[in-house]
Amino acid sequence: MIKIGTALFEACEELERERGISKEVLIDSLCDAMVAAYKRHMHLGREVENIDAILDEQTGEIGVFMTKLVVKKIEQDSEEELTQEQLESRQITLKDAKEIAEDVEVGDEIKIEVTPEQFGRIAAQSAKQVITQRIREAERNLVLQEFIDKKGTLTTGIIQRVENRNVIVNIGKTDAIMPQREQIPGEIYKPGNRIRVFVLNVKETTRLPQVIVSHGHAEIVRELFELEVPEIEDGIVEIKSISREAGFRTKIAVWSNDPEVDSVGACIGPRGSRIQTIVSELKNEKIDIVRYSEDPVEYIVNALSPARVVSVDILADDEYSKEAMVVVPDDQLSLAIGREGQNVRLAHKLIGWKIDIKSVSQMEKVEAANIQQNYAEDEIVDGEDLIQESETEEISGEIAEEMSQLDEEDITVDSVEEAAEEIAEE
Repeated sequence: MIKIGTALFEACEELERERGISKEVLIDSLCDAMVAAYKRHMHLGREVENIDAILDEQTGEIGVFMTKLVVKKIEQDSEEELTQEQLESRQITLKDAKEIAEDVEVGDEIKIEVTPEQFGRIAAQSAKQVITQRIREAERNLVLQEFIDKKGTLTTGIIQRVENRNVIVNIGKTDAIMPQREQIPGEIYKPGNRIRVFVLNVKETTRLPQVIVSHGHAEIVRELFELEVPEIEDGIVEIKSISREAGFRTKIAVWSNDPEVDSVGACIGPRGSRIQTIVSELKNEKIDIVRYSEDPVEYIVNALSPARVVSVDILADDEYSKEAMVVVPDDQLSLAIGREGQNVRLAHKLIGWKIDIKSVSQMEKVEAANIQQNYAEDEIVDGEDLIQESETEEISGEIAEEMSQLDEEDITVDSVEEAAEEIAEE
């Protein structure tokens, strides 16, 4: 046995407190390292399975043991052909076993210590490598399990540094990466500042898992409303949809399951206290709270707020397409569309409808143009009817003239038809 003392156990307990790696994992790693070192030292193959390492926590000693089967006589007992050396490594006679333990019988298994002399240095080197590797694997599994459970949730971290436009955020046991596409445009990320982020994804790698977080995700808004509005947390008010352009503007559609509770008022809070807290957290990002409705016309009108709407015409509403024409007052057109189309774009994302917006004057011009086009088409149709009518009268006159040159006896049904055919051919 090799004396290792109590320092190892103290180190194991410290690692368990600091990193959450259990003491048993480290002890098992040490035993595995001892077995691997012994097999290399004795030139044994990995397939040899009757070698174990046992650590006595009471004495602080560790040793390598070989498990052997107690037999009357060492001999071949299977189809596998073994050398004498291999047989002796697996079997032991009852006489020799009694010298180790008096109460053994044939068929029992007995563990025999085989720790080589001066094995401590070799074992220590091997143990260091194996334990280091096991600690990394244990940390990796702990981080992976923790953040897989946190995927799709909000967490708080501390900004560490900015590398190649990526922001590195410490979120506990690991550093997460916030890519540029997940950052808020114009936001300055200073190391040391606390930041609330959304865990987007966890990628398994050969080292520690790579955690991807976002500061511009729409779900951050949902989490903030759930934290600040008790009615949402209780399920009285429900968030139906969110559309966000991080750093600029957000639209959120809410619905109340209780007729006596105003969904919009609950989100705003007394004197705007709740919404102001959320706006402050989002660095003064503008938030439009929209009242959800199952009526698409009402929902579209609400989604385009604060612009006033004159009328909504549903152009298509099926599984393939949802499209509406919205008419607004002339002075509301720019407000309805928004800066660079932001308002109508967010409304489209919020409700999932394609929205075409026109002012009253634009709509009047379109209607006037349609009326003029329809009038022109009617004139063309009337002209064609007049031409056809004049041609018919001309043919009828020619037939009458032909008939007048015939005697009454010659006028028959066949003669009339022949005259008409001749005129038609001419």
